[in-house]
Amino acid sequence: MTADWIVYACLAAGLASALVAGVFLTFSDFVMKALVTAEPAGGIESMQRLNRTVFRSVFLALFVALAPVSIGLAIYAIAALAGPAVAWIIAAAVIYVPGVFFVTAFGNVPMNQRLDGMDHRSAEAADYWRTYGRVWTRWNHVRTIGSAATAVCFLLAAVALA
Repeated sequence: MTADWIVYACLAAGLASALVAGVFLTFSDFVMKALVTAEPAGGIESMQRLNRTVFRSVFLALFVALAPVSIGLAIYAIAALAGPAVAWIIAAAVIYVPGVFFVTAFGNVPMNQRLDGMDHRSAEAADYWRTYGRVWTRWNHVRTIGSAATAVCFLLAAVALA
């Protein structure tokens, strides 16, 4: 058995990833469905407010912290561990960083920024909203699956290490 801290680190990263997946699932499952079926001005304004509020959330701290934590744990696993846990930890990082963090940074966030710069009552915003709802939600599905898979990988690593 390896040092206990790595087991707890994998458990914590797995829990954090599962919490992030839960937030993303909420949006994919019903939040975006409700917003896109509202009158465009109402849906747009609500999404703008949600996107501004996320900057002051525990969710954002977990979401951002998981990228360097995943990379750090993968580097540690390669350097200091042996067995199946190494593969699970590396898989977690390989899934999370591109499939969740980069998808957010280069997919969802630019769409959010564009939407935020629009007057929610404008015709331009209403036109963009139709595309936004569909494309943003597709990328969100990717983030949901990626963060859930990351959670599974970290939890399987913890079991393998225990």
